[in-house]
Amino acid sequence: MDIRALVLGLSFVLMWSSAFTSARIAVAYASPLLLLSVRFLISGLLAMAIAKLLGQRISLSRRQWGAVVAFGLLQNGVYLGVNFVAMQWIEAGLAAIIASMLPLLVALLSWMFFKERLPAIGILGLFAGLIGVFIIMSSRLSNGADLTGVLLAFLGVGALSLATLLVRGATSSGNVLMVVGLQMLVASAALFPVSLTFETWHVIWSWQLIGAFTYTTLVPGVLATLVWFTLVQRIGAIRAASYHFLNPFLGVAIAALVVGETLSLQDVAGVLVISLGIVAVQYSKSN
Repeated sequence: MDIRALVLGLSFVLMWSSAFTSARIAVAYASPLLLLSVRFLISGLLAMAIAKLLGQRISLSRRQWGAVVAFGLLQNGVYLGVNFVAMQWIEAGLAAIIASMLPLLVALLSWMFFKERLPAIGILGLFAGLIGVFIIMSSRLSNGADLTGVLLAFLGVGALSLATLLVRGATSSGNVLMVVGLQMLVASAALFPVSLTFETWHVIWSWQLIGAFTYTTLVPGVLATLVWFTLVQRIGAIRAASYHFLNPFLGVAIAALVVGETLSLQDVAGVLVISLGIVAVQYSKSN
């Protein structure tokens, strides 16, 4: 057993899953888009500085520059932007569950628009994922979950799915961390004028805000990225991606432990079904 890879994988998924809870805490004390634009500015500059120390340079083709802009806008700008806004009204655990649908949506869109072959087990996985979402949504909406927040979270994961499809094959080898930093700066530049136009800025300075902002900037923002690329280099992308199966469980569990969010049996059942659907889709695509 590769103990180092196991530690890296579990560390990554813990940091990644915790981002929803830290965001939920932060947006209670400051305007969400202002907060996120500043976070991306700091995280992007830090990522690029670390990349520079590692010998990486900004050397991109026209197509790769297009991918940087598209992914920066859709993943960081739209996906995280609407999630930060949504978490003013919905719980972090629910946002994490909706975000966990990404592999299912990417597989569905690839099947529908790119005619990618999806074996029977993959199709069953898609249906399982939809059933799991229905189980959770029926419970949450009947218990008063804010519909606007839920729709924003779905909009966010839809944008991330589109970004994933648009930039296929347009990645840049050898300077990935530099590219990640550039994507964050693109998002910061896009979100700041939106915040300036549509938000009434407010910041309630507290140790909770400072702690949550510092954590979400340094840990999910920079450290998780470094750990992810180290893990991919060590065991490959397919095996590394399997750790994402833990995100629905951990996202809900961390929110319950840290901010005391309630967790029903229907939530647990829905998360289990969604996770089984993700495993089925990923298994079908790797065979």
